[in-house]
Amino acid sequence: MGFFADMALYQWILAVIWLAGIPVGVFAFVHATLQRADAFTAADKLNKMAWVGITGAAALLLILDMRGPYGIIWIAGLVASLVYIVDVRPKLKEIQGRSW
Repeated sequence: MGFFADMALYQWILAVIWLAGIPVGVFAFVHATLQRADAFTAADKLNKMAWVGITGAAALLLILDMRGPYGIIWIAGLVASLVYIVDVRPKLKEIQGRSW
């Protein structure tokens, strides 16, 4: 009985991660589209179109991959979104002086 209870908890945690990943990807995409193109160059990152493409594809993968965190494609989408949020977004905020 204990194994199955742990398995259910494990699956529940993965479902929460899966559902939380979708808004993360969408946020990264929306944020990338709303930034100035010159800010990406000034931040010494890929250009705006590259990041819009990366985050857009990542958001699409997060939404459409029904395997959720079990699939490598879904994980790749989440990693791409998180790289934008953790690495690129702070540099853009620093250059543009915006709070979000």
